[in-house]
Amino acid sequence: MAGFTTRTIHALEGIHQGAVTPPIHAASTFLQPTEGGEGEYEYQRGGNPTRDDAQRTLATLENAGHSYLFATGMAATAAALGTLHAGDTVLMSLPVYGGNYRFATIELPKRGVEHRFVPDPNALTDEDFDDSVAMVFLETPANPTLRVADIRRAADLAHRHGALLVVDNTFLTPYLQRPLELGADITVQSATKYLAGHGDLLGGVASTDDDALAEELFKAQLISGGVLSPIDSYRLIQNVKTLALRMDRQQDNARRIIDALHDHPAVSRIHTPGSFSTEESEIQEKQADGPGAVFSMEIAEGKDIRAFLGALRVFGFAVSLGGIESLLCLPASMTQGAYSEEDLATAEIPDHLVRVAVGIEDPEDLVSDLIGALDAA
Repeated sequence: MAGFTTRTIHALEGIHQGAVTPPIHAASTFLQPTEGGEGEYEYQRGGNPTRDDAQRTLATLENAGHSYLFATGMAATAAALGTLHAGDTVLMSLPVYGGNYRFATIELPKRGVEHRFVPDPNALTDEDFDDSVAMVFLETPANPTLRVADIRRAADLAHRHGALLVVDNTFLTPYLQRPLELGADITVQSATKYLAGHGDLLGGVASTDDDALAEELFKAQLISGGVLSPIDSYRLIQNVKTLALRMDRQQDNARRIIDALHDHPAVSRIHTPGSFSTEESEIQEKQADGPGAVFSMEIAEGKDIRAFLGALRVFGFAVSLGGIESLLCLPASMTQGAYSEEDLATAEIPDHLVRVAVGIEDPEDLVSDLIGALDAA
């Protein structure tokens, strides 16, 4: 099999009469055969050639049978969680992205679906499963603590009880981690982040090897209408071609920053994938090809976080991650702002935790910016 970037660039080769980039089919509707029957495409919500090209590209990267693109990452997650039915229960790792938390606590109860948050998915046992558990939902590494869950173990456990495993793979992407190959039934990602990588489009993708689940994900596109537009599909096709290059640079930058911050007196702790325990380090090593470019740090007691933020010149203070620009945020009040105080405490997300998403700027500038801001704190 060809390498990752080669497959990204050549996924559509031979499909469009030798064109090195695919065309954009912007039509909202398609003419149908007057002699009867249906054409290949009818209406953009139900299918579009450019979106199909993007879905084919992402399925190639996932080594998946099927990938489906949605207008946002949350729409993709909603489609995966939409496979649950009234009376079902989902076991969801904690912490999770704030949008996933909202969906579990606000939307699922309206559908008669229960949720149970699991602070340590690696501690799940057969006793945690009753007849109602139909899904395990993991984020690994977790947002924003970078806790690591064993995907293969979770898959084996879920399948033993007839449940699905869904993995949010936004932080690592298929370049660094491929949950379907480890036994997951569905993987979801916010394409807004690393896949698109430039902070200028919203999108989400859900992928599976299971034909029946694929049909449900397609119906979620068709019924909800939350599909990725042709123009954004085209831009995603083009942007994802540089995914490996961008992530390599971002990971290298992150390593250099972390090394520079380890002994800084304004930083009490740094969280990276596998840093929580030896067990999680071993899990991360066996299931991923790299740590990604997100880490979090705790500002030491007595330091002024607002002074730190105000002194930043290169890093932006904003939610989101995965773009070429470096950003940081305060999860407790921003990305995880929907959490209850109890769940913030359970997830170990204090007010002084800063999530850092590293971009592709010159590493010396990034290190200098953070060191200067920490000195100001």
